Amino acid sequence: MKAVLCKQWGPPESLVVENIPTLKAENAHVIVSVKACGVNFPDTLIIQGKYQYKPDLPFSPGTEVAGVVKELGQGVSGVAVGDRVFAFIRWGGFSEEVSVPIDKIFHMPEGMGFETASAFIMTYGTSYYALKHRAQLKPGETLLVLGAAGGVGLAAVELGKIMGARVIASASTDDKLAVCKEYGADELINYSTQNFRSIISEITNGQGVDVVCDPVGGRLTEQALRSTGWKGRLLVMGFASGEIPKIPLNLPLLKGSSIVGVFWSDFIRREKEIYTYILQDLIALFVQGKLKPLVSKTYPLEQAALALNDIMQRRVMGKIVLVT
Repeated sequence: MKAVLCKQWGPPESLVVENIPTLKAENAHVIVSVKACGVNFPDTLIIQGKYQYKPDLPFSPGTEVAGVVKELGQGVSGVAVGDRVFAFIRWGGFSEEVSVPIDKIFHMPEGMGFETASAFIMTYGTSYYALKHRAQLKPGETLLVLGAAGGVGLAAVELGKIMGARVIASASTDDKLAVCKEYGADELINYSTQNFRSIISEITNGQGVDVVCDPVGGRLTEQALRSTGWKGRLLVMGFASGEIPKIPLNLPLLKGSSIVGVFWSDFIRREKEIYTYILQDLIALFVQGKLKPLVSKTYPLEQAALALNDIMQRRVMGKIVLVT
């Protein structure tokens, strides 16, 4: 089978595409013939050895897979060869086959294609977990989303509206903000051309926002925290800007606010039952037509480096996907 391999830590250009032996199903695992795999910002970190965990070399990156069950290991029940499934794994998705533990397998609902399924779990799961479980977002509250046109950001815009919040979308270009508007954002801020804090103050009548969804980091994080109201919550979800901000801790003291970490990958390992409930809720919302994942571009496996560079250069709106 064909796979994208990371044989040494480095940039996307260091990846290679090779033919490797086909997989055999281990106990409590299934082999999935991968039809599509989502490309995410953590993939750009893990190949450089900069993520929270490091696989043994060589390995294939890729965490969100969708495909067809090819083979069952011993002790597997609830799925059959030929079933259309999707899963979130730690790595291994940039390949034509992947071995997946049975407890990570979900059946794709009717009407969900492979590309959509591979762009679903990480972004919607992360944003749902962040907004509902970590921030406890309430109807009528104001939600500020940074990097709102990206995968996690756009999911947060959609879910924030479903949860009854007033959503302010912030992005770097008017084209990106136009997409946010289509996905339900009530207010738009182009932080490249507008005075970020002044606009927020104007929108909220000086009261500040209740929740900040921040998958970007960098210089805007502190400005966003300063723009929260009393008992505001800043959700730390990632650092797509490449810069981990340093926050003056007098700010949460003065505002009675909370800085809340959101580590999706470790959450699903530690709290599997809640993870399952979250995915069931999200699948139900998709079936009801309330979630419409945006896959803005697809790439063949051979163009994995190009896809990862597009993520690193923040050229992507919504999600991008590798297809086999």
